[in-house]
Amino acid sequence: MYRRIILSLVCVNRMLCVCAQTDSTNASQLDEVVVTGQYSAQSLKNSVYKVRVINQERIRMRGATDLAGVLNNELGIRFSTDYALGETDIQIMGIGGQRVKILLDGVPLSDRDATKQSLSQIDINTIERVEIVEGPMSVVYGTDALGGVVNLITKKGKHTDNLDIGARIQEESVGNKYDVLRNNGIHNQNVNINWQKKGWRLSASGTRNNFGGYTDTAAYPAKVSKPKDQWLGAATLGYQGKKIKAWYRLDYLNEALFAAGVMNINTAKGIDQYYITKRLTHQLQSEWQAVANVKISSALSYQDYERDTETFSIDYRTKNKAPNHSGEGYWDVTRFNTLFFRSTGQWYLSPKVSLQPGFEIKRDRTSGQRVTTDAPAITDYSLFASAEIKPVDFISIRPGLRLTENSKYDAPPIIPSINTKFVLNKNLDLRLSYARGFRAPILRELYFHFYDANHQIEGNPDLKAEYSNSFITSLSWNNDSKFPVRLSSVVTGFYNGYSNFIDMALREGTQVYSYFNVSKYKTAGGTLENNLNYGSLTTTLGFSYIGRYNSYRESDKTLPEFTWSPEVNGTVLYRFKKLKADIGFFYKFTGKLPSYSTTAAGDIYLSEISSYHWADLTVGKRLLKYLSLQAGVKNLFNVKRVGSTVQNGGAHSTGGAVLTGYGRSCFVGLSFQWSKR
Repeated sequence: MYRRIILSLVCVNRMLCVCAQTDSTNASQLDEVVVTGQYSAQSLKNSVYKVRVINQERIRMRGATDLAGVLNNELGIRFSTDYALGETDIQIMGIGGQRVKILLDGVPLSDRDATKQSLSQIDINTIERVEIVEGPMSVVYGTDALGGVVNLITKKGKHTDNLDIGARIQEESVGNKYDVLRNNGIHNQNVNINWQKKGWRLSASGTRNNFGGYTDTAAYPAKVSKPKDQWLGAATLGYQGKKIKAWYRLDYLNEALFAAGVMNINTAKGIDQYYITKRLTHQLQSEWQAVANVKISSALSYQDYERDTETFSIDYRTKNKAPNHSGEGYWDVTRFNTLFFRSTGQWYLSPKVSLQPGFEIKRDRTSGQRVTTDAPAITDYSLFASAEIKPVDFISIRPGLRLTENSKYDAPPIIPSINTKFVLNKNLDLRLSYARGFRAPILRELYFHFYDANHQIEGNPDLKAEYSNSFITSLSWNNDSKFPVRLSSVVTGFYNGYSNFIDMALREGTQVYSYFNVSKYKTAGGTLENNLNYGSLTTTLGFSYIGRYNSYRESDKTLPEFTWSPEVNGTVLYRFKKLKADIGFFYKFTGKLPSYSTTAAGDIYLSEISSYHWADLTVGKRLLKYLSLQAGVKNLFNVKRVGSTVQNGGAHSTGGAVLTGYGRSCFVGLSFQWSKR
């Protein structure tokens, strides 16, 4: 029976002439090297984990100015934006917030709350590729890696002596609004340099991102999507010898978000707020080949994150501004610091057995006007170990354990996982995994009080750690490489069960929201991903169906246990070799997202955000030896707001239609790249 099911799936996928999948198992990239969760770099096909890769070519073809713009076409990934704060959250496999871990070369990036500010605060021009692993990775990467990890792999240069100098400028409209003099639209500029000689490497990059905002339904001079100005810098110094590789990387961000208030038509006065973010990230990493079969990898990181709030009263008749201190949090400086150290050993005992022991220390500290105690801190101490065992050539087994001691909460005593890979034949691989994940309450959830016109939120110092049990299975098929047409397919199913799930709810008898441990939460679903590659043509097609747990079923058994939402995505990429040009079409259907909510009277009702279609079209052309042009249209279906039946009254609820896009936009970019070997 099992064999017939497998053969049926293979036959079905062979008949899909236009079938495709995301880059995770792109047939033309089966030998692409991945590093996330691995003992050493290895091909996608040989990895025990199912890894999705967005490579440099795909990043370039997206014409994006930040990482959210690269990932928004990916299957099973959803973004939601808090436009009042100008922040975006990411979901993987139906779970998001602090349960998705963002890594930079394997080192966790700090965010001040559940939303992932780091996704829009790392310079995309320095990223070589993005690796995504779905499901808990808590044994390897610790707290927060319940839904999965997004690992940003930076550019490391070539393996030969060289000097590279590059520059890029891109101009983009926001819907039908564009005016560089009036600061309408999106304006992106970058310069970079990379030098390598005799094992030494020095690189630097500087970028400015400017977004003029989006007015939508806001009254003058406010804007629904706030204007933002970013300055990003990155520098790397590294050395690679026969037995050791080490590098230091510095990332800097200065971001100013401007939130203009609505002008009072009677007094011609209003309130302007500025949110100024500064992020400084130091990373020192090394790989040492101690002996032939032992390698030691270490990473030391210190991150300094500061968010300033400044508020002014303005008279629009005279244009005079004056500091306004009348509201709570109108003037505030909140700081978050993270110190991180991890060291792992890779010990290759034999071709059939490898070990990876390691330890990790992570300390988070915060301070500010809205923090309820004096500079609280949380420290994690962890020991972890895993092994990769190959009892026979066609079976790989990777068991793992992690032990954690925490200064503020009782962490689960042991976090286990087991990942397996079975090579059923040369074209067919089966992966089965179980993992237990955990997430520590973050400082914001414990000690941070936040009040403004849209939020009334208080921390809860009595929170417990949440944990999960996750089961994932995937079946991968690819045809024989001797055929000119390359096909590959992956069928995946998953189930995640969460305990002590941290969620936001009203404090009893108040209108203030806080964080609480609810009894449980679940997600389940499946994906079908396919790829076709023929010469200069690559097409992809994917489908997912993801269910999210309905907590109101606990009180009303007539309600369904899950609310389900579909997604479909696809791409067409074609390279015109003689013309030195390429074209890319990216499409995604995001199905309606239903959920159950309660009214002020306590009645349960079904709410939902409507479905919508999104598509982008880009074209690129090499003009001269060192010069390239790229242009395109984003949001071809002119999506702005999608229907929603969510009611007002929640801490983040908006009611009515949900702002999803700025309408159809156009962009054009020019890139310069010069190299000396």
